[in-house]
Amino acid sequence: MLAGPLPVLTTKMFPHPNEVFLSYSSLDWEFANQITDLLRSHGIALWHSHSSMLGGQQWLDQIGEALRRCDWFVILLSPNSIKSVWVARELTFALKQKRYNDTIVPIVLEVCDYEQFSWSLASYHIVDFTESFDAGCRALL
Repeated sequence: MLAGPLPVLTTKMFPHPNEVFLSYSSLDWEFANQITDLLRSHGIALWHSHSSMLGGQQWLDQIGEALRRCDWFVILLSPNSIKSVWVARELTFALKQKRYNDTIVPIVLEVCDYEQFSWSLASYHIVDFTESFDAGCRALL
């Protein structure tokens, strides 16, 4: 999968997240699972709807609790996600929260017009996975 060793995330570079909220379209669940595995393998706690919710839970309540609890917000950007009402709602919530000011991480997994989706995303460092998964992983970590 990855060609070489990945950089180690340290508090000298960035504060270590307590918990990351992963926002994505359900149509991109395979890529979301890869990012989830990557971050968790590096000791980063992550809320990911596919793996963090149990059967019978009220998903709307669980998403709201996770958005209020998490201190980093990672959004997967693709043609699917920029059409998603739920991804838009999650991003809108995150943009309004002071604690997310410097901890929103947009990840582009497929070329899409994310600036049309939300003009504010252009002000964040975009992590690009469109060319190479390995290069994207290195940039993310």
